[in-house]
Amino acid sequence: MKDLTVVRTVADLRHAVGEFRAAGRTIGMIPTMGALHEGHTSLVQGALDRGDVPVASIFVNPTQFGPNEDFAAYPRDEAGDFAKLEAAGCRIAYAPGVEEMYPGPQLTTVTVAGLTDGLCGPFRPGHFQGVATVVCKFLIMAMPDRGYFGEKDYQQLQVLKRMAHDLAMPIEIIGMPTIREPDGLAISSRNRYLSPQERKIAIAMYRELTALAANVRDGRTPCAKAAAESAQALLAAGFDKVEYFDVVDAESLAPIERVAGPARIAAAARLGRTRLIDNVAV
Repeated sequence: MKDLTVVRTVADLRHAVGEFRAAGRTIGMIPTMGALHEGHTSLVQGALDRGDVPVASIFVNPTQFGPNEDFAAYPRDEAGDFAKLEAAGCRIAYAPGVEEMYPGPQLTTVTVAGLTDGLCGPFRPGHFQGVATVVCKFLIMAMPDRGYFGEKDYQQLQVLKRMAHDLAMPIEIIGMPTIREPDGLAISSRNRYLSPQERKIAIAMYRELTALAANVRDGRTPCAKAAAESAQALLAAGFDKVEYFDVVDAESLAPIERVAGPARIAAAARLGRTRLIDNVAV
């Protein structure tokens, strides 16, 4: 790679970051699990727009997958990921092995309570602990000025913001807008699991999210009843199971009955073997 430096160890990562630090540059980190797409490269662009040196990690983190989830099947394309990062203007790619990230028994984890009680939390036990722990490690390893995360994983974003706040990390956590296909489907690495027919059905999620947002925005419509109707509409469109379709406070993620301030509508549903999540602001 001409302009992208690939490192595999913490020591090499810190050395590469240190050279930019010595030149007076600020650092923006983009933690990823690879299988990169336009959503990830938009985070690189976000770092560049703020004058940061973009540093991306590529690591399929085993501790955030449940026993029946797709860790073994999760898409991996390291060479393709490096090419996309370089084309986007990323300067350092950190691609460690499991032994580098988790050397020996790991007796310490990071748990963010409250924010993980609802939405994806009950359906993916241990997931957010795995995410918070690995992201905490990445931030300590690179010590960036800012960390960039997509709003598509909105619950994850709020968890990481609270983690950084509560642990007094000198790092700003920045949420970047969800990148969508022309028909509205949120771009995701897992979209490749969808069959052509499922792909046509999948757009119903964004359609129902935006319709519900318009319905409850004025604060007069009861959120729970309207959200339940939206969940039924997803099933009628062809989804196999709706795990949740909730209207929540934008910061605490607690369910709300009527919109009276910043809120978020979030949904998770299964379509064939694919679990899709999405959210919109109210």
